[in-house]
Amino acid sequence: MNLASLAEQNLAQYGEYERLVFEGKTLTNLDLHEASLRLAGALVELGCRPEDRVVLMMPNGPEVLVAYPAIWRAGLVVVPVLFVLEARELAYIVRNSAAKAVITSLEVLPKVLEAIASLGDPGEPGEPARAAPYSGFIAGAGVRVIVAGAEADVPPGCLSYDALVRSSRPLTAMVPRENGDLATILYTSGTTGAPKGVVQTHHNLYSNALNAWNSSSNRDRTERVLLVLPLAHTFGLSALVSGYLFGVCGVLMRWFDPEKALALIERHKITYMAGVPTMFVLMTMHPNASRYDTSSVKRWLVGAAPMPMSQLREFEGKFGGTMYVGYGLSEASPSVASERDDFPRKPGSTGRPLAGVEVKIVDEDGSQAPDGTVGEICARGDNISPGYFENPAATAETFRDGWLYTGDMGYLDEDGYLFVVERKKDLIIRGGLNVYPKDVEDVIYRHPAVLDAAVVGVPDLRMGEEVCVYVVPRLGAHLTGDEIVAHCRASLAKYKTPRYVEFVADLPRTSLGKIQKKEIRKMAAARFGNVGPS
Repeated sequence: MNLASLAEQNLAQYGEYERLVFEGKTLTNLDLHEASLRLAGALVELGCRPEDRVVLMMPNGPEVLVAYPAIWRAGLVVVPVLFVLEARELAYIVRNSAAKAVITSLEVLPKVLEAIASLGDPGEPGEPARAAPYSGFIAGAGVRVIVAGAEADVPPGCLSYDALVRSSRPLTAMVPRENGDLATILYTSGTTGAPKGVVQTHHNLYSNALNAWNSSSNRDRTERVLLVLPLAHTFGLSALVSGYLFGVCGVLMRWFDPEKALALIERHKITYMAGVPTMFVLMTMHPNASRYDTSSVKRWLVGAAPMPMSQLREFEGKFGGTMYVGYGLSEASPSVASERDDFPRKPGSTGRPLAGVEVKIVDEDGSQAPDGTVGEICARGDNISPGYFENPAATAETFRDGWLYTGDMGYLDEDGYLFVVERKKDLIIRGGLNVYPKDVEDVIYRHPAVLDAAVVGVPDLRMGEEVCVYVVPRLGAHLTGDEIVAHCRASLAKYKTPRYVEFVADLPRTSLGKIQKKEIRKMAAARFGNVGPS
């Protein structure tokens, strides 16, 4: 199947309706569909051929919802890139994916042109670029640049998105695609080396949307959804594809701002919002939060990173509604498990596997672990990626015998609920005993003066590793390391209690708000590592 067919299916099933509200402008599903037909036609006229890759790098906007189905309709592959990435990172992705075009916006264009100018450099990210002069909209490896924004502001050599959509002939017949054909390549953040391109097929993304549909007992077309996630991220892409099936109206934010989100919730009577923990924490902590009426919201979905129960309960108490925890990753397109209306909440759990997804826990030997035993989380289903783009070694390591080995540690209880404990690489082994940072963080977050915390292991000559925590205190709070240690000792075994406590103003995070444990481990190792016995 071709995912672009979902737009036509949406029109046939629901007719024309208000599909998108963006910065005061309303667009129907028909408006978006007709624009996508013309953009698809433009891409074909520009010489793009089936299976060519097209990078999509811009902030959220209607153009993104037009571009995805247009690219698929022409039989091409979308390479979504977060607009906050730097030119060096983009250059690597363009080169690695052999992209033939980049669709971007005026505010991102300088980085795009800088990236294209360096395409003569074959090195990895971090190596100095051997710059080549920009030579019009065909540059370096023949990359065309299409720019959304005021047509008069599009520089010579680039192509105007608006002009193409206005003047191109619609591509009425979509290019057929098989289930296993590539739909997207999503590049990882590259925290363990060069980014890997996660392949997602048309069937992967459709299956993920169908799993969400089949796992939902409260489908309601009167819902109004606040779309705050970057549509270039796997979490946001999932919401975009699922929107075709659910037929609801979305209120789209160009980028997340906590007070603007609260204002939009009040103005549009939003009933549902999905986000990452950082977004919800920023909403909770905003000094004007109490000014806004959020009583219309029935459901909040949090995913992409763990959210401590203390923060979750604080959020629900402040804004109302029910927050549901989900678990997934790009390699699962992305959903694996989620809390749902028809199953009772178990604190600390990410709910049960979605319909269509099978989960098992394996031990170090690869044998299936019994209920309640921590091991590596593995998932299987039609939503699971076939692997990494042109990277057979990484594919063989992560995808085995039809199972995705997630690298996350967790367990299933007797009722089939999934509990995610930690990333496998973040596990601390102190004196031969396993310490899961999440267990320690959950306790630290219960301290009323703690805003944020991250627990990592640091090398130690005697114990192998010691427990270290970096703490961000709440504004105006006065904390000492001894207070944190005493707080932990009241709830944790001695070997789990942090030996080192460091206070910082903030924690290093990715562009989507995930805490960068790798960077914190580097900081901790430089500060405390290899100290030997005390």
